[in-house]
Amino acid sequence: MCGICGIFEPGNATPVATRTLKAMADSLRHRGPDDEGFYSGGGIGLAHRRLSIIDLEGGHQPLSNEDGSVWIVFNGEIYNFEELNRRYLSSGHTFKTRSDTETIVHLYEELGEACFAELRGMFAIALWDGRRKRFLLARDRLGKKPVYYSWNGKRLLFGSEIKALWPAGGLSEEMDLEALSDYFSYQYIPAPKTIYRDVRKLNPAHYLVVEGSNMREVPYWDLQFGQTKELSESEWCERFLEEYRTAVKLRLVSDVPLGAFLSGGVDSSSVVALMNEFQPPVTTCSIGFTEESYDGAADARRFAASLGTNQLLPKLAWHYDEPFADSSAVPTYYVSQVAREHVTVALSGDGGDESFAGYRRYKFDVWENRLRSYFPAPLRRTVFGPLGLLYPKLGWAPRVFRGKSTFQSLARDPIEGYFYGISCCPPSQKHQLFSPEAWNRLAGYDSLDVLKYYYDRADTTDPLSRIQYVDIKTYLVDDILVKVDRASMANSLEVRCPLLDHKLVELIAQMPSGLKLHNGKGKYIFKKAMEVILPRDVLTRRKQGFAVPVAEWFRGELKEFAHETIFRRQDGLLNHAYLARCWNQHEKGQRDWSALLWCVLMFRTWQEVCKPA
Repeated sequence: MCGICGIFEPGNATPVATRTLKAMADSLRHRGPDDEGFYSGGGIGLAHRRLSIIDLEGGHQPLSNEDGSVWIVFNGEIYNFEELNRRYLSSGHTFKTRSDTETIVHLYEELGEACFAELRGMFAIALWDGRRKRFLLARDRLGKKPVYYSWNGKRLLFGSEIKALWPAGGLSEEMDLEALSDYFSYQYIPAPKTIYRDVRKLNPAHYLVVEGSNMREVPYWDLQFGQTKELSESEWCERFLEEYRTAVKLRLVSDVPLGAFLSGGVDSSSVVALMNEFQPPVTTCSIGFTEESYDGAADARRFAASLGTNQLLPKLAWHYDEPFADSSAVPTYYVSQVAREHVTVALSGDGGDESFAGYRRYKFDVWENRLRSYFPAPLRRTVFGPLGLLYPKLGWAPRVFRGKSTFQSLARDPIEGYFYGISCCPPSQKHQLFSPEAWNRLAGYDSLDVLKYYYDRADTTDPLSRIQYVDIKTYLVDDILVKVDRASMANSLEVRCPLLDHKLVELIAQMPSGLKLHNGKGKYIFKKAMEVILPRDVLTRRKQGFAVPVAEWFRGELKEFAHETIFRRQDGLLNHAYLARCWNQHEKGQRDWSALLWCVLMFRTWQEVCKPA
């Protein structure tokens, strides 16, 4: 795992200054503490920070082909590089290393832009083709590895993290207000936006090409749910388990110590069980609490104190580079820190919930869509809309008793209902959160459009599959994978996710949705397949994870720090009177505003910490 960055200025014959490249790379030292390297030519500069995993002695980057006409910097792992060497590169190329990086260089020589579709793994790649004066930037299919860029028609900057772009100079700090609106809806900023107007994320499964003053972004893969296959349960279990074993085995290639995250749930337990078939015993690392383990405010305060949360939040804000409000980033950082004391590579169970409908919200969404099918849209709006307005709000109650949110959802179209169900701050509340000036500047922008774009693109009409497609394109990429990437790389730890192997994900997408969510229970066929390798108590255990007692933190250990951070800044963006009302209601236990307050806290912390150099 590594950090990459660089500059391309088409038409400029002057080599990029190495001191600039070094300043950019130094900001990514945590991603690659073992080595650094630079390449500079006319109008091009590439920089690399390396975390040595494979070919410890020979994997130095930037790396070139035999005559130095093609150069690369690369972050990630290509698991099928030896197969590609045999298939495409058995003759006609001279290899100086045994690294996967060199395979990409020669594969590009053979296939050109088609090379990215041949790669099986996680990657962010920057390629310089000196003969054609062409620069390419590519990202893996599911967005495991990040890459950011800024292009003004004359200069392209890129980096594994936003912070790597600032040392190059000339970049505006202007905030993207639509991105901020998205953040308060989703608790993260969806690609391709970032919090800065001039910086963008490269979308997963895309590559961009810059030649002269022209830039084009090209998709090379998409996930298809519309081609379901009718097989028996036993056949699906067999096919899934075979592909899953392959995905795990591929991710065990390493020249450094390797282990796994273990939460006790079926996803991480299945990864460890399959690893144990190939390389026993497996070093496992775990940290975190489930909701049942909290014993009121006292436990929450002790937890916050033991983690040093007040000190950690600014550190997290710096690593994430933009507002990010998934509170499970806190324990994810610490489990990565614990893991790094023992291993350099860890396998995780990320991706199982999205592929196999493991989140509870899928069950509610399917149920609501079934009810929608019984009533025409005009009737739903006429009947359920007023009921939603009149029904009392019971935010404290279990969802099954929250008639208000159910009625409101049924009055809306399916994707709009889903959006309101997952939003931290829906539009009606956002209108109160933003200052009148900021709200007017948004000019009617609706963050629902983020989900609607992918909902309309899905190649299926199956309600569950469409929502899974939306989540894989948004929540998985820009929340789950960002969380894990930054938390792990902050500790110089590489994380690999077998359940996100693209061939495995493609296979799962072909399963009928009834095998994923079956009689109201998610991961049905996954657990069925795991019966041969996991104990029954693991398969029946209630879903666990990195639950964090944020509501109690705001009334206890975090109270003073959070209040000072939230209300110190007066920048005309947020409505302080509304925030004060939410804060007081939360402190008195009248309403649980912890999700919104955490969003504001992390936004304000980012504002204070992430000041460009």
